[in-house]
Amino acid sequence: MGMAVLKQNARGDMNANPDLSFRKSRIRRWLVAASLVAGLAVLATVMLSAAPAAAAQPEAQAAAAARAGGEASLILPDLGSVAFLGVNGRTLLTVGLFVCLLGLLFGLLTYRQVRGLPVHSSMAEISELIYETCKTYLLQQGKFLLILEAFIGAIIVFYFGVLQRFEAVRVLIILGFSLVGIGGSYGVAWFGIRINTLANSRTAFASLKGKAFPLNEIPLRAGMSIGMLLISVELFMMLCILLFIPGDYAGPCFIGFAIGESLGAAALRIAGGIFTKIADIGSDLMKIVFKIKEDDARNPGVIADCTGDNAGDSVGPTADGFETYGVTGVALISFIVIAVPDQAVQVQLLVWIFVMRIMMIVASALSYLINHQIARFRYGGAAKMNFEGPLTQLVWLTSFISVAITYAVSYVLIPTLGDGTLWWKLSTVITCGTLAGAIIPELVKVFTSTTSGHVKEVVTSTREGGASLNILSGLIAGNFSAFWLGLSIVTLMGTAYLVSTAGLGALMVAAPVFAFGLVAFGFLGMGPVTIAVDSYGPVTDNAQSVFELSVIEQIPGIKETLRRDYAIDVDFAKAKDLLEENDGAGNTFKATAKPVLIGTAVVGATTMIFSIIVLLTHGLTRNLDKLSLLHAPFLLGLITGGAVIYWFTGASMQAVTTGAYRAVEFIKRNIRLEGVTRASVADSKKVVEICTQYAQKGMFNIFLTVFFATLAFAFVEPYFFIGYLISIALFGLYQAIFMANAGGAWDNAKKIVETELKEKGTQLHADTVVGDTVGDPFKDTSSVAMNPVIKFTTLFGLLAVELAVSLAAERGPVLTAVLAGAFLLVALTFVWRSFYGMRIRTDGA
Repeated sequence: MGMAVLKQNARGDMNANPDLSFRKSRIRRWLVAASLVAGLAVLATVMLSAAPAAAAQPEAQAAAAARAGGEASLILPDLGSVAFLGVNGRTLLTVGLFVCLLGLLFGLLTYRQVRGLPVHSSMAEISELIYETCKTYLLQQGKFLLILEAFIGAIIVFYFGVLQRFEAVRVLIILGFSLVGIGGSYGVAWFGIRINTLANSRTAFASLKGKAFPLNEIPLRAGMSIGMLLISVELFMMLCILLFIPGDYAGPCFIGFAIGESLGAAALRIAGGIFTKIADIGSDLMKIVFKIKEDDARNPGVIADCTGDNAGDSVGPTADGFETYGVTGVALISFIVIAVPDQAVQVQLLVWIFVMRIMMIVASALSYLINHQIARFRYGGAAKMNFEGPLTQLVWLTSFISVAITYAVSYVLIPTLGDGTLWWKLSTVITCGTLAGAIIPELVKVFTSTTSGHVKEVVTSTREGGASLNILSGLIAGNFSAFWLGLSIVTLMGTAYLVSTAGLGALMVAAPVFAFGLVAFGFLGMGPVTIAVDSYGPVTDNAQSVFELSVIEQIPGIKETLRRDYAIDVDFAKAKDLLEENDGAGNTFKATAKPVLIGTAVVGATTMIFSIIVLLTHGLTRNLDKLSLLHAPFLLGLITGGAVIYWFTGASMQAVTTGAYRAVEFIKRNIRLEGVTRASVADSKKVVEICTQYAQKGMFNIFLTVFFATLAFAFVEPYFFIGYLISIALFGLYQAIFMANAGGAWDNAKKIVETELKEKGTQLHADTVVGDTVGDPFKDTSSVAMNPVIKFTTLFGLLAVELAVSLAAERGPVLTAVLAGAFLLVALTFVWRSFYGMRIRTDGA
């Protein structure tokens, strides 16, 4: 009776006045169109106002470009001018291309191995359905990305073509590399969902054998396939720019490439995060409402949840990892060319950095193969195992091997750099980052693992205090984690700073900034392994769902079939227990990768912001007093950045909340629990459609706000903008760590209740599900998307601030002030839409 009433209430009278709803919807569409037209009109005004001056005063423009010292005027040195072990730098890096191809081959062969693993047709059918829905989602996102690229392309064409007066071919090359960057992020994301949707059904099937090790091996193998292919493709592209693009073109091409991949990662990360949590919440709440089991095949939201696991936890992190690796490299390249006056030293540092990156691919592959043999020896025949053990071991093993290679390669390549001691000092700085890649995951596990005292406290408080104390305990875990992780990052960066003061200053200006960039570089030294342990999570999560959705237990004669065809004497209960325990490990390691990526965003942003500072201060010779709290615009910029981070947090969660409301509303109306074993495909696709719709709405509002706000703040005042960039990095760091780890604690508190306590269906379980649904957008939407948003804003800001400075010099400050106001109005329009335009309505609109 209660269920019937609930369903009837859910139906409600949502479409009582369809004409009114249509009129409101039409008005909102007109408002969006008007806002876009206004924004594009402002951009056109900028172009028209600057173009005549550029044409009339080419000498002034050339002088301005020369003074700028920005990325537009970067000229890379001749890599062949310095020899290493009797081989010039260009030849040495050319060998690196073949290493990248080997890494790519490693990824493809591993993919083939995963695809060839045994799987029952009922499970393969489900994983293919998940993949097909993922394909539909990605195709829509691809079209969406091309729309967003139009905005960035307009700025690139105007800045390089009009202001810098590059010839048309050169501008097209830069624009083309921005498309290459987008294509790279998009392509590796597509590969990620393909292998993960193969691995999920293979993992589910492997559980039927009752052995624990295959459940660990298959997701990790799939993750290494993604990690090796991703890093190899990224490095191959960067090496091609470095080796085959003329030096005076390479700098702008790197910037175009980085902006493109940053745009792709931001869009896929934000939209994926919104999608996955709409689906997750919509699916999870049905467990409470209808008292049904996890991943019940009759729930139309489960397929959408599986799709979301890939859209948010596979597509997003894969594109994010690709972008993070590239942007950090571009930041270091820019710094070396700008801050190091001696071209021979520039070559030594550039070749050294890229050889180190090449060797890290080797280190990751070697570590994985060694770890695999150790884990097989320890757990090969085990019925139970600690699923986190081999993952932790892989991270630390890779860290140690990477550190050893760092010192060895540095000694061989740059033994005489500087005073002859810089080889080990630079290695020590990188080691700070490499160790951070291992230490930070350990600290994250303290607050998110199923064995964590903090997570167990969440369960304890929930038993007596219900969902209220569950939520409070998770918030506490998140806050403490931000404190300890912040201190660890400060300690490692502080160590790097101290080392940088011992001789690096003789080679470059602002040596500590270079040291911070190398720390970010060290963070990513274990790139393939970091991606692999992160990708472990969506596979284990999907494996549980595939098991349930296949309804394999209900297939007539299935036990005899499995015994005859696969030599398996199945125990379904044991198989499900193993899958749930493995999912807990997946949750933990999804959590560990997030602070590593956000840490690289903040540390890497420091290096990119330095490029803007060099531009504004004419090579650190003027206006340094404006980088001070005593300069009011700088202080106001610091305050503004914090405001934007909190807007972004709310806007991304608003999109999840409204989308989840619509998904829950639809599922309640259409779920059928009597007389069926599975939800209809049509209903499942409708839930996917709802998730996609709100993911794209949310992403559209967020991106255009970030785009126009970046232009607006760059035009307000250059030092205001510097303060703004610093602020979003620092506020974003702590907000992201807090939200990610609070969400991880809530998630695994629920997992403890399900696996250790075996209390599914109880009030305790229902209360932990509530906490988990609060944590879902915390950990998988808002927190994770801050990384690409920070980097996109900083990269795009490089062009925006140079654009503003050039216009101010040519047309005066009045024009830039007017344009700042106009851009801000457009940005605020989309801020309004991201909240009030996304509110839950009950009029059917």
